[in-house]
Amino acid sequence: MKKEYIEKIYSGWLAKIIGIRAGAPNEGWTYEKIQQALGVLDGYLAPYKTFAADDDSNGPLFFLRAVEDSGNGENVTAQDVGKALLNYAPFEHGFFWWGGYGISTEHTAYLNLRNGIEAPRSGSIEQNGAAAAEQIGGQIFIDSWGLVNPGNPERAAKMAEKAASVTHGGNGVYGGMFIAACIAQAFVENDIEKIIEKSLTLIPEDCEYARMVRIVVDYYHAHPEDWRACYHFIHDNYGYDKYPGACHIIPNIAVMILGLLYGRGDFDDTINITNMCGWDTDCNVGNVATIMGVILGTEAIDYNKWRKPVDDLLICSSCVGSLNIQDIPFGALYMLKIACMLNGEEVPEPYRSILDKKIDMCHFEYPGSTHHIMARQWPAASGNQDFQYHTENSTEAARTGERSLKFSTISRIAPAEKVFIYKKSYYQASDFSDSRYDPEFSPTVYPGQTLHVSVMVPEYGYSDGFMDALVARLYVHDEHTDTLIESDPVKITKGEWTDLTFRIPSLEGVLLDEMGVNIDTVSEHRNRFLSLTCFIDDLYADGTPDYTLDLSKEKADYWGGLHTNYTQFVKLKGLMYLADGMLNLSCADFAEAYTGGYDWKDYSAAYTVIPVTGSHHYVNARVQGAIRSYAAALLPDNRFAILKNDFGYQTLASCDFTWENGKEYEIRIMVKGNEITAEVGGTRISVIDEDHAYLQGSIGIAMEHGSHMKLKKIVVKPEG
Repeated sequence: MKKEYIEKIYSGWLAKIIGIRAGAPNEGWTYEKIQQALGVLDGYLAPYKTFAADDDSNGPLFFLRAVEDSGNGENVTAQDVGKALLNYAPFEHGFFWWGGYGISTEHTAYLNLRNGIEAPRSGSIEQNGAAAAEQIGGQIFIDSWGLVNPGNPERAAKMAEKAASVTHGGNGVYGGMFIAACIAQAFVENDIEKIIEKSLTLIPEDCEYARMVRIVVDYYHAHPEDWRACYHFIHDNYGYDKYPGACHIIPNIAVMILGLLYGRGDFDDTINITNMCGWDTDCNVGNVATIMGVILGTEAIDYNKWRKPVDDLLICSSCVGSLNIQDIPFGALYMLKIACMLNGEEVPEPYRSILDKKIDMCHFEYPGSTHHIMARQWPAASGNQDFQYHTENSTEAARTGERSLKFSTISRIAPAEKVFIYKKSYYQASDFSDSRYDPEFSPTVYPGQTLHVSVMVPEYGYSDGFMDALVARLYVHDEHTDTLIESDPVKITKGEWTDLTFRIPSLEGVLLDEMGVNIDTVSEHRNRFLSLTCFIDDLYADGTPDYTLDLSKEKADYWGGLHTNYTQFVKLKGLMYLADGMLNLSCADFAEAYTGGYDWKDYSAAYTVIPVTGSHHYVNARVQGAIRSYAAALLPDNRFAILKNDFGYQTLASCDFTWENGKEYEIRIMVKGNEITAEVGGTRISVIDEDHAYLQGSIGIAMEHGSHMKLKKIVVKPEG
């Protein structure tokens, strides 16, 4: 894989997130409303505290996982992608717009899939009618299929056809093929019109989508100086009033082509013009931004204007809570992994080593990347004084690879104060400005795991004589008690890299929402202040957790409106609430809720539960989503079983065990390799799964057939 392609995957994905954020505040606005209310657009409209999840980024990330989950590689089928939709999307909340069957195209296709209508029929015109099938979603979720096929628009279009047909048909599918091909071709061609022409050869020449693209290209050639005249031409002849449904693909591709052509190869002009045209702005700007990000690379994306407000953070709203806190390098590296898999190549260094250690490591190898590293001081500044600092990606020093994060304080630090440089490992409603697409989270770090980081203070990092020594500690922060759990201090020597590791102790009833390093001074000069510069590299956590999740310590997190979640848990479906120090989950048909890390491997989880009503009560292990997990189950007729959820629960092993509602049980499920063992009340069963075993995943609880269960605590320990 060429180095320039690796960096363009990152710049394309980064640009996609920038485009979504730029278009989100005025989504659905008309051109006229934007003109009257906002005038000329140039940059972001809203200063989001933290930008919440968006369907336009959820879809590309999670549908792509079908390639790996199915094992089918480039031959991934529409039904493989359909299963990814069922696996990663919560049931009728979050992820995308749940507007109702026959109204929201994605909602319609999701329910079709749930009820046994397989893809591609699930999204077809034959099943859903042209109005629903030809809405915009076929192209807005498609960017990743272009990004994993650099320079190969034919394969990008082939794979995008499968992906888009899960939810769409007709022009809705052609749009997905076209946009994916544009993105793939942008790796090897920087002329917009040539990219468009190549991509048009991969969809039917006589389809309405291709006709619309050519109409806008022809208008541009006749009127190359006036994008507003082009918009009015589109509005008057091909506007929303000419096409049925909430958000038809044809008017929106028209303004996307307008933006690409009249933007004349400039990143800012392309996305600003597209945004000022109105209609489905976050979708349209996101797609054109991806194309421009691939063509131009990161150097064309203004850092302070576009990148700094995003700061590499990406919030998602799948049903896998630890995957909902991502950074943009995480997604780019996953796409690189898939791209190399499709080409039959090894992932090149240093990215291979990063994947071997931890895909979500803060490695800083992408130009300008920051991994959303933040900083604060302790004790906190008083009054209205905020701690001021500066971070930047740097090639000046690196522990591994070529880059690291350069950190400098701007506020002066007293010798008695500590500087905390960290990454958030959990988010709550108070961290956000709104509740876009209802994100919910599980932490990304847990007690028992091991933290790693490398720190270097350069010779100019602080003035000699201001302190006797500089020490660093790895730490995590417990949100529930507002306390720190720290490693022993390690002395930092100027000009030398120091590698720190810290195994977080086994803890009970905590919620770890920060992981990082704190830097402290040791000095007798109590009246002296200093500025500090240091380099940070390779921050990550790994290993098996060792902790107790005490539900009496958890709380409701109110986002406003109808969005309430419960700390550390993500709900797939069902009625979930806290009462009497326990988490309650009940259902009419089925209910599930998850916590823990998506990449946990061998472990045991002991659940203290009280079945309340019904006869199907499950505790889960190796949860990879809504249709991929194992469970230990209390079943009808006094049965205890190990189940496998593979697009529906199937019994792998079972035995007799007398149980009744209203009594407390400890159910323990252990996973080691492909062996699954379950225990309850002295009864033990075990099974070897030799049919595509799930080898990693999180934990949770589930139930079916109108059951209700209370969860008191979960004890997670290493297994083997």
